[in-house]
Amino acid sequence: MPGTNAPSPRVAIRPASGKLGILTPGLGAVATTFMAGVESVRRGLSQPIGSLTQMATIRLGKRTENRAPLIKDFVDITPLEDIVFGAWDPIPDDAYTAATKAGVLEERHLAPLADFLKGIVPMTAAFESRYVTRLTNTTNVKQGKTKRDLAEQLRQDIRDFKAKHDLDRVVTVWCASTETFIKPGPQHATIEQFERAMESNDDAIAPSMLYAWACLMEDVPYCNGAPNLAVDTPALIELANQRGVPISGKDFKTGQTWMKTVIAPGIKARMLGLAGWYSTNILGNRDGEVLDDPASFKTKEESKLSVLHTILQPETYPSLYKDFSHVVRINYYPPRGDNKEGWDNIDIVGWMGYPMQIKVNFLCRDSILAAPLVLDLALLSDFAHRAGMKGIQEWLSFYYKSPMTAAGLQPEHDLFIQQTKLKNTLRHLMGEDQITHLGLEYYAS
Repeated sequence: MPGTNAPSPRVAIRPASGKLGILTPGLGAVATTFMAGVESVRRGLSQPIGSLTQMATIRLGKRTENRAPLIKDFVDITPLEDIVFGAWDPIPDDAYTAATKAGVLEERHLAPLADFLKGIVPMTAAFESRYVTRLTNTTNVKQGKTKRDLAEQLRQDIRDFKAKHDLDRVVTVWCASTETFIKPGPQHATIEQFERAMESNDDAIAPSMLYAWACLMEDVPYCNGAPNLAVDTPALIELANQRGVPISGKDFKTGQTWMKTVIAPGIKARMLGLAGWYSTNILGNRDGEVLDDPASFKTKEESKLSVLHTILQPETYPSLYKDFSHVVRINYYPPRGDNKEGWDNIDIVGWMGYPMQIKVNFLCRDSILAAPLVLDLALLSDFAHRAGMKGIQEWLSFYYKSPMTAAGLQPEHDLFIQQTKLKNTLRHLMGEDQITHLGLEYYAS
C-alpha cells in the first residue's frame, strides 16, 4: 500500500487475564498520587487525564478509513479494575498518611479514598542513607549481612505479594528518590561480577540495583522512574534478556525536560540557531529536599543535560548548535511543596545572525504529571511481557528523560518521534500497517 509499511504478522500475545500487581519502590508523592488517582478513576470520581493508555486514540490504516480506536480498546491492556498496588518505603507511613504529608492532593480528594489508601502499607525497604542523604525517619528498613541478602528478601516480598493477592502478573515502577551519582564500573559488567559485588557489599551496588536484580530474577518487568544507575548496566541488561523480561528507563519526563523535548525539536525543525538555554527550578517536596544534596543533584543533572545535545545534533549542525551554553539549576524551596516552578530562558539565533529569546515559566505539579506516566509504563510493560518482548524497550522512550537504548545507539529525545515510535510498535505487535504520514496515495492521478 503506498504511504504505509506492509504490516507484520500479528504477534501472539498472552491475554491480560487475572490480576496485575504494580509494585513501587517508594511510597511518596508520586506513588501515592498514582495510586489515589487510579482508585479515583475506578470509583468514577475523576478521569485518567494524562494517560495515553486510557485516553489516547491510535490511527489505523488510511485516513479515509476513519479507524481510530482508543489504545486500550486496540490492544489487550489490563483493565484498571484488575490492578492491585504494593510498595516498599524506608518511611513506615501508609499511603493515606504519606499522601497527606506529600501535600499533592487535597483532603477533599483523599477523604473518599482514605480506607483504600490506609490499606496500602509499605514493606520494609532495601535502603542505605549514604545513597539518599536527606531523608529522615527511615525506620522501615531491611536488615541483612550482605546486599545479596537484602535482594533475596526483596524477591521473597514479590513472591509473598503475588501469593497474598492471587496475582497473575507483577510489574515494578521505581518511584523513590534520586540516589547519589554512580559511574558504571566492572561491578556492573557481567551478571557474575554484579552478584559478587552484592555479596561483598560493594559501594557501587546501590539499593535501586538490588530492586532491579530482584525483579528480573522474579520475571517482573522493571521501569526506572529516577535517573539512578539501576537496570541500565550490561549485567542487568544481560539478565533481562536471559530471563525474557522487559526493562525501561530512566527518569520520568515530567516538567521542564518535557517542555524541552517539545520546544527544541521546533527550533531544530526550522533550522534556527541556539546560543544558550538556561533552566532553573524551585520545588519543595521530598524530591526537592533530596536533590538539595549535591551528590543526588549530580545524578539528576546528567539526565537533564543530555536531552538538548541529542535533539539538536551539534556535530551535524555545528554552525547552529556548536558550543551552545546549557545550564540547569534546581533549588529546594519548602513553601512551594510539590508545585514546582520551572523558568527557561532560551537564546535563539535567526536570519542574518539576529538574536531572539523565548521565555517559559512553567508552574507545574510534578507528581500530577508523573502519576499517569507510572500507570502507562506499568500497563505497557506488562503488555510487552505478554507479547514476548524482552530487554530494553526503546519504544517507551516517550516517558523518560534519559531513554535506554542498545549499546552504540543515541537515544531519541524528540517527543513527537517518540510518540510515533510508541504507536508504531503497538501497530506492529497487532499486525497493522505502520503509519509513515507520506500521504502521496491521496494525490496520485
